[in-house]
Amino acid sequence: MAPTASISRAQREARNGHRGTAMLLTGLPAAGKSTLAQALHAELFSRGLQSVVLDGDGLRVGLNRDLGFTDADRLENIRRASELAALLVENGQIVILAMIAPLAELREVFARRLGEDYREVWCSAALAVCEQRDPKGHYARARRGELAGFTGVSAPYEAPAQASLVLDTGTLTVEACLDRLLTWLGESAVLPKA
Repeated sequence: MAPTASISRAQREARNGHRGTAMLLTGLPAAGKSTLAQALHAELFSRGLQSVVLDGDGLRVGLNRDLGFTDADRLENIRRASELAALLVENGQIVILAMIAPLAELREVFARRLGEDYREVWCSAALAVCEQRDPKGHYARARRGELAGFTGVSAPYEAPAQASLVLDTGTLTVEACLDRLLTWLGESAVLPKA
């Protein structure tokens, strides 16, 4: 049994001036998840709010470096991220998860673990747009058959059926997406009223 915290979540949230919450920015590779996550993090920081970005790529080279891309490893990657997010939310943080999480069953791991603290934002960009961006060259490698199991090419991405918010990151600017995201977070009572 975990020890009881001497400072409650409500006390942390009162001190921080906002609710603890976790939002998953999900979408195809190169859909703009990490870019939007960093923009949101910077804006929240400028407002004096407590947030942290858990980026899928960063987790893969650190906490989850022992995992590959088998179905079991993908599930474990998400499980670990959801546990870390839950710990941070419990400590009053706004957790911004920038992860592909390509299957509904993987996103459900977050939903089950985080409950009412979970929000899902679909960074919806067309595959053609993501391939054109391809900052790491992964789409090109996958198309040449050099990268097996790559989401969007040789592995599926299941579009979220019930995302809390859908952002067309393929056509909207980062600033426009950020504005919509901030408005939605305010309406959802995650952020304090301006």
